[in-house]
Amino acid sequence: MPSRRTLLALGLASTAMLTACATAPSPSFTERPPIVFMHGNGDSAALWQTTIWRFESNGWPRNRLFAVDQPYPLARDDDTVAQPGRSSTTDSAVFLNAEVDKVLKATGANKVVLIGNSRGGNTIRNYVQNGGGADAVSHVVLGGNPAHGIWVVKGFRENNEFSGLSGFMQQLNAPKGPNGEEVTPGVKWLTLRSDNNDKYAQPDGLWIGVPGQPTNIGFDGPALKGATNVVLPRVDHRETSFSPAAFAATWQFLTGEPPRSTAIAADANVVLDGRAIGAENLSLNGGQVTVYAIDHATGARRGNAVHSKNVGADGRWGPFSARGDTAYEFVLNAPGYGITHIYRSAFPRSSGSVNLRPERITPADATAQAVVVFTRPRGYFDAQRDSMRLDGQSPPAGVPPKGSGVSSSRLRLAAAEPQRAVTGEFNSERITGLTWPAAQQHVTVLELTY
Repeated sequence: MPSRRTLLALGLASTAMLTACATAPSPSFTERPPIVFMHGNGDSAALWQTTIWRFESNGWPRNRLFAVDQPYPLARDDDTVAQPGRSSTTDSAVFLNAEVDKVLKATGANKVVLIGNSRGGNTIRNYVQNGGGADAVSHVVLGGNPAHGIWVVKGFRENNEFSGLSGFMQQLNAPKGPNGEEVTPGVKWLTLRSDNNDKYAQPDGLWIGVPGQPTNIGFDGPALKGATNVVLPRVDHRETSFSPAAFAATWQFLTGEPPRSTAIAADANVVLDGRAIGAENLSLNGGQVTVYAIDHATGARRGNAVHSKNVGADGRWGPFSARGDTAYEFVLNAPGYGITHIYRSAFPRSSGSVNLRPERITPADATAQAVVVFTRPRGYFDAQRDSMRLDGQSPPAGVPPKGSGVSSSRLRLAAAEPQRAVTGEFNSERITGLTWPAAQQHVTVLELTY
């Protein structure tokens, strides 16, 4: 494996400006290739929602954008040993291969673009290099991909997919071609990384549970020799894929020109759909989803339910015709989970990937009268960088004063009191929901979109 110093030099030589991305041929608006979006470890297709909206807002056809849900999205502790509820690197590559085949057949295209976040980048690299993907893929964009592992420590979880010493990672990074590239030739590659704010590209082992111990991975760990390597200042691990800056760099790479805007344009008619899923991305067959329009300022329901559906084997809870100027409460009643009240900001555009995941009351919630989860799926909470507040507390409970390492906060209200409003704020986004009785297995979730 090349040294960190060598990789840093390679990264800096090719990342000074986004204009360095303008190396790929620019397809016309009538020739946009299909894009397949691959999520990361433990995540789902829902995280690509705002990215897809930005592509659509700049003219990429909606029917050429495909976000996928991998079953069992968590990596095994040891990639070589089967583990219930987890997937191997081979499982992930086989899944992606099948999804690409579906997209090629549905669109009639010859090749696809693959965009992956974090572990999704491992899956993409494995599929392209070892699963025949080089013949089906024109461009690859990797955001926050632990391309050289999250740690390179002898004797520490060496067979884990994220170890730079694993056989999996070693063969991915073996030199290819006369110049020793780490990427598969014949495909155009872009990597997006943070300057120093990615929790999984850190020289210290804080975020892998061994603070003070060196990981032997630098901030430049996601960069790859042979790729266009772009640094996005101050973004966190997830924002390497889901931020406006990541979208702008991706668009530039794919088209050779900057996007018209990173803003999300409003749809005239908004239709929402998605899946009700558990942590393993399997459908919550037998659950029920009920949707209420709410007052954005108070969280109170504005009349009766505007949509209700029993969830079947496919997990789909829609479609639902929404208003782009209205905030909603999604009530997910799932067997074995209790009742989750998910409060969301208004949806400016249609989306088929509004996935709903239930929350459980945990043993630590035993004395709470109400439980509120404040979550940011497409990024982390950074108290040094961002303005945030939950129920008047800043930073919210569990958010460290330094570092970008957690994406949710859990508020436990112990005092017995009537149902009341609780507000979560993150920069310019503000969500208000109502508390519900924890004793009856209700949980409130304030879910940020941006």
